[in-house]
Amino acid sequence: MAWYLYPLVVLAGIAAGFINVLAGSGSLITLPLLIFIGLPANIANATNRIGVLLQNVVGVGGFYKQGKLDVRGSLWLSIPMILGSIVGARIAVDIDEALLRKVIAVVMIVMLGIMIAQPKRWLEGKGQSMNGRLTVTRFLLFFAIGIYGGFLQAGVGIFLLAGLVLGAGYDIVRANAVKVAVVLASAIVSLVVFSVSLEIDWGVGVLLGAGNMLGAWLATRCAVDKGAAWVRRFVIAVILVAAAQLLGVFEWVGRVL
Repeated sequence: MAWYLYPLVVLAGIAAGFINVLAGSGSLITLPLLIFIGLPANIANATNRIGVLLQNVVGVGGFYKQGKLDVRGSLWLSIPMILGSIVGARIAVDIDEALLRKVIAVVMIVMLGIMIAQPKRWLEGKGQSMNGRLTVTRFLLFFAIGIYGGFLQAGVGIFLLAGLVLGAGYDIVRANAVKVAVVLASAIVSLVVFSVSLEIDWGVGVLLGAGNMLGAWLATRCAVDKGAAWVRRFVIAVILVAAAQLLGVFEWVGRVL
């Protein structure tokens, strides 16, 4: 790999780590970059999990120190996420990639509408810990999110935030704290599964992870210092950009210009 690509990988990791901890879809930055520098798509997908794992180690520590992490709720919700991530990391989904990207984008736009229509639900939540036990509905919801996260990872944070706020009753700041803990658990399992069957580029992965960790550290401070309203606006912006990218809006604009 050319020398000038090393700082580019770190910078992409910082951006992705910041976005992933506060919202999600940071992998939409790192996955294309890893493929651009020469990694096959499947190895890039696996290598990207190193950065995800390291960023969430920092994120969990940061939120815990600042009293925003519901440890009990995180442990309960990690169970279906881990089981789902095992399934997602091992299966190959027989679906057209272009169609999959459009479906994800539409779902993101629907969630955006909910965020705009019900702002108090995202800002206030229903409490500091999970509202009730791990019901069958919640188990199935987070199991499904785990399958998607284990298979692709990109965008899983957005779906987790929606599940944690609308399904488990957290406000958006505490939902972010639980999100990074749950993704950390599933990322460990996914990385183990991938490492058994794929030749992960550990050198690039650790370099990317260093950037992810710095971005995650900055994100945990911003989330707590700036509050739920700022985080909600940031998530809305990320959803808009991610949905536009998945729908090919930027490619269309590029062709027009």
